[in-house]
Amino acid sequence: MNDEEKRAWSAFTNVHALLYRRLEQRLKRDFGLSGLQYEILARLSEASNRELRMAELAGALVNSKSGLTYQIGQLEKSGLVRRRSCPSDERAVYAVLEDAGMALLERAAPGHVELVRELLFDALNPEQVRALADGLGEASRRMSGAAGDVDPVATDGGDCAGAAEDAAAGALA
Repeated sequence: MNDEEKRAWSAFTNVHALLYRRLEQRLKRDFGLSGLQYEILARLSEASNRELRMAELAGALVNSKSGLTYQIGQLEKSGLVRRRSCPSDERAVYAVLEDAGMALLERAAPGHVELVRELLFDALNPEQVRALADGLGEASRRMSGAAGDVDPVATDGGDCAGAAEDAAAGALA
């Protein structure tokens, strides 16, 4: 690496570590959530029917399936999410955001966004924000498209034919 690349790499790793630590501390203190658990709730809140296939969620979070399974288990114990299977595909398991999880996310999100803005974006001018988004976005696209990084089960786009029936059955239970 040349000097400018070393400087950029050092700044990136420091900002990432410091920002993540501060966000994690705030989420733990105020809401009993880890940063990854917050991201799980956020991703589920944005998904259709507030649910995602576990393999797809793990891929989106750049997390292992086993690590995600553990986190979902912790969130399940707290009543924030639940898992459901797919009657038409026995391999598919979905994580579903419960109303309690959505309510917690709605309470946590404003402070989370405020802290990200205070610690990161308030330190940058609009051109720097644009350059950061462009540069890191391109790096992310290149890494995400690397051979072997795509899980066909996670990205097959297939819907669970039994989703509506599961939802209806859950509402009746």
